[in-house]
Amino acid sequence: MITCRKDFYDVLQVPKGASDSLIKRSYRKLALQYHPDKVKGTEEEKTAAAKKFAEISYAYEVLSDDEKRRIYDRYGEEGLKQRDQGGGGGGAADIFSQFFGGGFPGFGGFGGMGEEEEQTPKGDDVRVDLEVTLKDLYLGHQFKVMRDKPVAKPAPGKRKCNCRNKVVTRQLGPGMFQQFQQQECQECQNIKFERETETLTISVESGMRDGQEIVFFEEGEPLLDGEPGDLRFIVRTLPHKRFEREGHDLKYNLTISLVDALTGFTTEFEHLDGHKVKVDSAGVTIPGQVFKLKGEGMPLFDHPNKAGDLYATITVAFPAKLSESQKDAVRNVFKGTHDEL
Repeated sequence: MITCRKDFYDVLQVPKGASDSLIKRSYRKLALQYHPDKVKGTEEEKTAAAKKFAEISYAYEVLSDDEKRRIYDRYGEEGLKQRDQGGGGGGAADIFSQFFGGGFPGFGGFGGMGEEEEQTPKGDDVRVDLEVTLKDLYLGHQFKVMRDKPVAKPAPGKRKCNCRNKVVTRQLGPGMFQQFQQQECQECQNIKFERETETLTISVESGMRDGQEIVFFEEGEPLLDGEPGDLRFIVRTLPHKRFEREGHDLKYNLTISLVDALTGFTTEFEHLDGHKVKVDSAGVTIPGQVFKLKGEGMPLFDHPNKAGDLYATITVAFPAKLSESQKDAVRNVFKGTHDEL
């Protein structure tokens, strides 16, 4: 059985009382987003996507099954383990294949999306830039935001509608599809949109990247005869005065005195979470020299126990001027060492 560390509802980004249709739609979007054969990037990023895909598929396997969902809601994942006695489902690839009627290369070949698939009209997605600090991305942080959105309310009378006017896709053969509409009703209860305000909790997880999206399904613009769009927060990292991020690594500019550069030094500086990072050198340190501090970089998203590295680049603070006596002292110290320097 695949182990899912997080709450299954959180994994699928749905509330605990979510309907079966919402769970299904959420799984569909997330599975396509994290499928290993769709994710482009490094092998490490593909491995992280595969792990996420397995969590999503297992969470869907549980929450889409009435009996398993009841057990999970009451007893948690431990109750499922006792029920299965070490068994489990057919695996993430099988769930994906059953759901979509095929897979991507590496999961049995792409076989289309089933013979027929209904596509419900959908409202526009709402995209909002979420400005966060580097510290937020290092530690993780939760934000409370107020969301003002139109909500459908019953209104007197009836109206003509196309709420059952479904766009159906039928696969005719390999690479051949036909789309047509099916209408099942002529009029519905009249509705109107009213503005309502709600509070959303946005969870910025440790190690998230700039440009990464945090999605609230069906929280976007509503559509009179369809599904609401999604609300998408795009992570935008604010500049930091001391640290600079580069992928999983951090860069830091460390200034030392001329005396320390020539004689060696031991110093420390404060990291994003407040802990002290120690840097030392026993020999001569030249301007621009870089010290690699392993494991002191950014946490890896989906791998919180791993981190990148931190690179401290040395800047030497030279004195603005020297007195004549100081110049003479320096000359005496380095007399006869010009060739070595």
